[in-house]
Amino acid sequence: MRERKLDIKSYLEHVFAYLQRFMELSRQDFDLLCPYLELRAFDKKVALLKEGEVEDTLNIVMKGMVRKYFKTKKGEATLQLATEGHIVQSEVSFHTRRPSDLILETVEPTVMITIRYDNLQEVLKQSIALERLARTIVTQMFVKKDIRYFENLQMTTRERFLAYVTNHPHMLQRVPQKILASYLNIKPETFSRLKHLLRRK
Repeated sequence: MRERKLDIKSYLEHVFAYLQRFMELSRQDFDLLCPYLELRAFDKKVALLKEGEVEDTLNIVMKGMVRKYFKTKKGEATLQLATEGHIVQSEVSFHTRRPSDLILETVEPTVMITIRYDNLQEVLKQSIALERLARTIVTQMFVKKDIRYFENLQMTTRERFLAYVTNHPHMLQRVPQKILASYLNIKPETFSRLKHLLRRK
C-alpha cells in the first residue's frame, strides 16, 4: 500500500502545539487553516517527490522519517532526514514552481500533515497572522540550514560524526548506515571505521 487514509482530527492538536513553537497563534487563526490541512500516510520507501516533478506540498512529519536527497555522479547526497516534528519539502521547487532536482522518499512508514501550494496561498490571504507565521517558518528553516552548513565546514570528519551521534544517537538504529554517511558527507568506509571506534568506548 502506498498511501493510507487516516482521521486527521486526532493530529490537529499536535499541529497546533507545533506551530506555537514559531509564534503565538490564536485558535481562530488555526481554525482558518484546518480545512486546508491533509493527513497522509505512506509505507516505507515510497517516493513522495521524484526528480523533475514540481513540489506541491509543505509537509510536517508526525510519525516516521522522510529523506531528501539528489543524485550525483558518484551516487546520492542526502540533504535532510526529517523525523517527527520536522518540515520537509523541496523548498526551491515549491516556491518557484519549477521542476525539482531533489527527491523525497520515506525511510520508515510515515504519517504527515500536508498543505498544498494553492491552498496555502488561499489561506494566507485570509489571515495576517498566518501570513506572518509562514514567513517566520521559512526564515527559521533557512537560518538553520546555514548554521548547519557553516558548522559542518568548521569540523573535521571525526568531529562531525561524533557531534551527530552524540546529539542524535537514535538515528544510528533508524537510518541505514549508507544514508547516514551520505547525510554527514562521510565516505561509507570512513563512517564504518568511526562507528567501530565508538563501540569500543
